[in-house]
Amino acid sequence: MPSISVKEFLFWKKIQLSKGGDYQSFALLLDSVGGISNSDLNLSRINSGDNLYLRKDLDFLESIWKDHLLNSTPIQYLCGITFWRDLKLKVTKKVLIPRPETELIVDIVLNIFRKKSEKLFFAELGTGSGAISIALALAYPLSEGVATDINQEALEIAIKNFVNSSKKSNLKFYCGNWWSPLESFKGKLDFAISNPPYIPRDTYEKLPKEVKNFEPKVALLGGEDGLKHIREIIQKAPLFLKENGWLILENHFDQSEEVKQLLIKNKFTSIEILKDLSGIGRFTIGRYK
Repeated sequence: MPSISVKEFLFWKKIQLSKGGDYQSFALLLDSVGGISNSDLNLSRINSGDNLYLRKDLDFLESIWKDHLLNSTPIQYLCGITFWRDLKLKVTKKVLIPRPETELIVDIVLNIFRKKSEKLFFAELGTGSGAISIALALAYPLSEGVATDINQEALEIAIKNFVNSSKKSNLKFYCGNWWSPLESFKGKLDFAISNPPYIPRDTYEKLPKEVKNFEPKVALLGGEDGLKHIREIIQKAPLFLKENGWLILENHFDQSEEVKQLLIKNKFTSIEILKDLSGIGRFTIGRYK
């Protein structure tokens, strides 16, 4: 295990950050690959005469940081992990990197179903890394969840993330497109959630290269107007939800009113547009009958 003095390490760190990038990305690199957490660093500043013990040497860490800066490769893919809520999740280019704003979808559910002891049955459509479903399965340990994804490789990542995050077996994974793997669960869901691909084609073409060149297109592009998948999810949701079951969707920043109208058209009530931390209408929710 490589060893380095605190003083030398802090000088090296300063040089790396001077090349560009942000502190949070560099902290992820140090923690996940170097084995040095923020708390380790804070402690080392107090004991500046000590040595730090790294999982990988500085040259290796520097090569990853260089790839991130020169090629715009997301640091999460280079490190193979990301942190989301209180979860440490494995990620590869087969899954979307879960965004901080999507954390609020879990809070929306927690606000609707306030008793953690409830025995709920829920579904997530398009689970990717499994982030949302895993967070909910942990929050409601007496509940059961099912999660779908069209990509088997993505599902394998989600399954690993669940096994690494929980000792329970209250979440099952199914391969297929949206509702199609859940035929046996018609009329049984207390709620369903989805953060589907919702980016319109014109917007997709203009995405930053760190997104467009690396993250899976299938998890981003929502057809010409961005609503292709949202329409399908809403139209079929009544078949799978219990009476008064909830549908909770994340959408593009300018789609909430259109999503609201789709919910009304499909006989949903109690429809609300909920804002993210930037004040943008990021989530649209509704109750069936």
